[in-house]
Amino acid sequence: MATVRINKGSLAIDKILFDFIENEALPLAKIDSDTYWKNFEQVVLDLTPKNKALLARRDELQAKIDDWHKNNAYELQSYKAFLTDIGYLEPVVDDFTITTQNVDDEIATIAGAQLVVPVRNARYCLNAANARWGSLYDALYGFDVIGEADGAEKGKGYNPVRGAKVIEFAKNFLDETFPLETGSHADVTSYAIKDGKLVAKVGDGETTLKDNKLVGLNGSADNLTEIILKNNGLHVIIQIDREHLIGKSDKAGVKDIVLEAAVTTIQDLEDSVAAVDAEEKVEGYRNWLGLMKGDLSETLEKNGKTITRTLNADRTFTDLDGNTQALHGRSVMLLRNVGHLMTNPAILVNGEEIFEGIMDALITPMLTAVDIRGENSLRNSRTGSMYIVKPKMHGSEEVAFAVELFERAEQALGLPDKCLKVGIMDEERRTSANLKNCIAKAKDRTIFINTGFMDRTGDEIHTAMHSGAFVKKGDIKAQTWFNAYEARNVALGLQAGLRGKAQIGKGMWPKPDELADMYRTKIEHPQAGASCAWVPSPSGATIHAMHYHKCNVMNRQEELLNIAPPTLDELLTLPLASDTNWSEEEKVRELENNCQGILGYVVRWVDLGVGCSKVPDINNVGLMEDRATLRISSQHVANWLAHGIVTEEQVWEVLKRMAKVVDEQNASDPDYRPMAADFDNNIAFHAAADLIFKGATQPSGYTEPLLHKARLKLKGYQGD
Repeated sequence: MATVRINKGSLAIDKILFDFIENEALPLAKIDSDTYWKNFEQVVLDLTPKNKALLARRDELQAKIDDWHKNNAYELQSYKAFLTDIGYLEPVVDDFTITTQNVDDEIATIAGAQLVVPVRNARYCLNAANARWGSLYDALYGFDVIGEADGAEKGKGYNPVRGAKVIEFAKNFLDETFPLETGSHADVTSYAIKDGKLVAKVGDGETTLKDNKLVGLNGSADNLTEIILKNNGLHVIIQIDREHLIGKSDKAGVKDIVLEAAVTTIQDLEDSVAAVDAEEKVEGYRNWLGLMKGDLSETLEKNGKTITRTLNADRTFTDLDGNTQALHGRSVMLLRNVGHLMTNPAILVNGEEIFEGIMDALITPMLTAVDIRGENSLRNSRTGSMYIVKPKMHGSEEVAFAVELFERAEQALGLPDKCLKVGIMDEERRTSANLKNCIAKAKDRTIFINTGFMDRTGDEIHTAMHSGAFVKKGDIKAQTWFNAYEARNVALGLQAGLRGKAQIGKGMWPKPDELADMYRTKIEHPQAGASCAWVPSPSGATIHAMHYHKCNVMNRQEELLNIAPPTLDELLTLPLASDTNWSEEEKVRELENNCQGILGYVVRWVDLGVGCSKVPDINNVGLMEDRATLRISSQHVANWLAHGIVTEEQVWEVLKRMAKVVDEQNASDPDYRPMAADFDNNIAFHAAADLIFKGATQPSGYTEPLLHKARLKLKGYQGD
């Protein structure tokens, strides 16, 4: 079936997208249709050639690097000199400090957990936005931070043994974070507020907080319903209700402890979504518009009941002077647009698909105009900014292009100068090697830099594909370049003045059901100076929030300012295997792990349009998978193929065997189509194979071109 298009000058717009913009977006943005499309067309015509030139530059550099590796044994100093000669390594700019203005506190000064969710899924969007506040009792009860030994099993109904352990853990958190002068919160029989201080009754006596971190209350001073505390910029609410199931069994009537959890959320149009055409793009655009208007809702069935989810309102409380204060009820939301590579058939320009990143930049700020101008009831940014995370940029010239694109978008849409802020994903090696220069190009718009280990590793493998065989995937984090990458990101960001003005982030915890391990280990992210780090769920955000009470990130960043960053030499030390004499069993195990993960993700992406989900690994452990995890797995197998560690025959055998495993893991899903039933004609299976066998020739090792091609084929898209 041919796509129905509406022509506007040299643009041919899919009617699905055109109708959405005309009927839902433009009236709210208060932009005239003819003016919008005329400006849209001019920006596309002006910037498309520049976008193409940047991609050609990527290809040119990669071809030179491939040739060098094929003709030279890797040696660090000669390699570094070569990268300098070809312009891959840029002359470092002079010191500077970013000057970004009008940034919300959640971005600039409040350190905390950050969610990333696919914006095509309204339920996930709402859950994430509302995860600003999370029940500590629920997060502890539902996950493995609290073990199930000694009668503490979760079960179907409420288990008072488990509940007691949850309360004990939570009261210990209060003791560590808001200690009393004497005694423990576990022994408090009542709370009250006297003379601006929280007074706790313990036994026959009274005590107060060691540090007066009390900021307010709900209820009355001698009949409290909520106690509002604040530590390291984050609020904690002790809720009291002696009639509640939990509160009536608590000495002090505490029914819950609510933490300020997901301070920010990235609503994602990129790695966690599958959006290959106008239909799927509009789903994401419409949800973002609903978030900005404040009226997004989703109706679902849960436990036999119909539930409608909406955005939470702000919280209110009475401060110690008797004034009513508000606490933001929702995560401050950033929107991740698409990078510079991909095109999309939603709009054609002179018969060619539009660059999707240009399309996002001319549509998503229009959808945000109502929030930028403060014309909505539930504001996202109170400073009139839109926070756009820009992924997969290579070097400072591509960051400069993003800045130019944002400037042109502001002008085309009649938005205030520099209201579109940029989050720079440090996930490509040319960016991490030139990070200072990259930030400098956007010094008056930067609000975020973030490491992305999986994409960054995929690019490391692809860039140095012909240098030799890489270490096993599980050993990559132990290599010299990885620690240099993570530490340099923080150090260079601090040197550029991001402290107190912008976020410095770390990557995702990949095991959403294993939050005990996350609780034990993820404190390393704030301790490393990261003001935000990604978590896989609202409960994960609540658990991770405790780390920001243990570590004052602003203080830690000040300490790190005095520590020299790792050297560029360390960053450019390739993770090559010094000994490739692995046993056949080791090789097969590595192949099985990679191929099973690739297939498990690709089949859901291509067949079901699911861009991010919890995919069982080869040991049936649910892992959060997106295109970044797919990129590293496919590039790793491609590298071992290129250097004869494994053979094509081995890879095909493992792919077919793992396809059967993935089929079994998805057998209970009525929408799932088994791959092993027809290997020859299964589109998803062959897309997974192409990602490996064509991996060495894919642009920067990206997975999107092959995934998009496969899903469009499955949807019957024939082109125009």
